[in-house]
Amino acid sequence: MKLTLKMPKRLNRSWAVDILLFLLLGGIAFFMALPLVFTISNAFKPIDEIFVFPPKLLVRNPTFKNFTDLVNIFSDSWVPFSRYVFNTFFIAIVGTVGHVIIASAAAYPLAKIKFPGRNILFNLVVMSLMFTAYVTQVPNYMTISWLHLINTYWAIILPSFGMTLGLYLMKQFMEQVPDSLLEAAKIDGASEYRIFWQIVMPIVKPAWLTLVIFSLQNLWTNGSVTSHKYIYSEQLKTVDYVFGQIASGGLVRTGPVSAVTLLMMAVPITVFIVTQSNIIQTMSTSGLKE
Repeated sequence: MKLTLKMPKRLNRSWAVDILLFLLLGGIAFFMALPLVFTISNAFKPIDEIFVFPPKLLVRNPTFKNFTDLVNIFSDSWVPFSRYVFNTFFIAIVGTVGHVIIASAAAYPLAKIKFPGRNILFNLVVMSLMFTAYVTQVPNYMTISWLHLINTYWAIILPSFGMTLGLYLMKQFMEQVPDSLLEAAKIDGASEYRIFWQIVMPIVKPAWLTLVIFSLQNLWTNGSVTSHKYIYSEQLKTVDYVFGQIASGGLVRTGPVSAVTLLMMAVPITVFIVTQSNIIQTMSTSGLKE
């Protein structure tokens, strides 16, 4: 008796279809890159090119005057610019690391440990995602004031620890880790803490790297929205708050504002480029299967 093996069918595409797909995706990528290219170009445009109409996409006479003007503005400030940079990086890094650890540690029992009320707790997490930041402003301020954290770094860092989006993301991804893998580790004598740190966390690395991007971007770009509500000391303010004050200077500061926009975009974009492959993996993979 002969055994016949059926080979999977391969879909053949003509070169014409490949060219059409390449042109379509290239056109979409071009339009998506236009805002980034325009922002970079504006940062190096002289003031006369910034106000030209219709606006030009690329700079014709590049200059660093916008950046030198920005340096001169900060040189007149009684608080050094390095202080603002330190405040921003401290809040962003501590808030991001704390949020990733707390969200992951809370998501693990919700995903892999059966206990009474687990579904109720997770439903509360999902419901909390429906409330915007504007709804929780007053309760958050009252809580921070009650803890005597007004005018401190922790007034911004502590609320970032409790963002439920990270908990939801980590819980959904941890559910795809095979239970048999965890049971094998328990049979070998591994504790729950060791299983969490040495098995689960490496497996869900794409998920928590994606969470790093979300948290870092939120703390980096939204500091001006929250810092002026909780922080009153000039020495504790963040870079984006100071940049916002520069932008309020009017048309004469249009050039420095263009340089500021590029600088504020640089850090989130750099972090995204470094972790790009893992973020794409989070979006494309469905995790491990039994």
